[in-house]
Amino acid sequence: MNELRANVSDTANKEVLVSYPQDGVAVVLLNRPEATNALSLPLQDLLSEAFTRLGADDSVRCIVLTGGDKVFAAGGDILGLLEADPIEIMQRHTELVWAPLEQCPKPVIAAVCGYAYGGGSELAMHCDIIIAGEAASFAQPEIRIGIMPGIGGTQRLVRAVGKFNAMRILLTGRPISAHEAQVMGLVSLVVPDSEVMAEALKMAGQIAAMPPLAARQIKEVVLAGVDASLATALMLERKANQLLFATRDQKEGMQAFVDKRKPSFEGR
Repeated sequence: MNELRANVSDTANKEVLVSYPQDGVAVVLLNRPEATNALSLPLQDLLSEAFTRLGADDSVRCIVLTGGDKVFAAGGDILGLLEADPIEIMQRHTELVWAPLEQCPKPVIAAVCGYAYGGGSELAMHCDIIIAGEAASFAQPEIRIGIMPGIGGTQRLVRAVGKFNAMRILLTGRPISAHEAQVMGLVSLVVPDSEVMAEALKMAGQIAAMPPLAARQIKEVVLAGVDASLATALMLERKANQLLFATRDQKEGMQAFVDKRKPSFEGR
């Protein structure tokens, strides 16, 4: 991760660092190694701020979210939850804090090394693509401390892996390997641990080179269509596709194909 740290643009020593290693690509790095990137309230606030800014930045076309080459995120900060009461938990409004990531219009790739447990797994599931190292593992261990996932872990997991796999993960609290997660449909790609960031940046670069308006519409329709009827989802797809024919990038992409040259997409 030294190369990424060298490119950090935000103030050093923050718990969330943002860098721009290549055109159109931003990397968001969880930087709390002494606590295995446990998702403290300050760290969550910084994540929210980072994704708010990146989501509105037209120069950013794809985002990579990572915890580094040792661990993705260990989950919630248990010490901060130990004495919490129901009203305090409700007033934290985590749904609002996590909204900028959940609603980010840009494609987001999670680059997962080590373990993604509890809130860390939920964080990865907020992304659009998950690339995991061979030694990575995923878990929702909340039941083991008397609670349950509260940032979408039950709902996103069942949509990703189905009822029966989700129930096993949620009710036992036991971790699953990256390869098992890939077979279930939770992980997009498994690569050697040493290649996770390189693969994530390569894919992010490929996505960043695509027309950003098309990428945005694809993401929007996929997410909206998941919970809609097939007829409604197909209607959303048709409308989004029709809309893209009003863009300069559609004209450029098709003309470049005819001319047998590389297209140059402007996001217009």
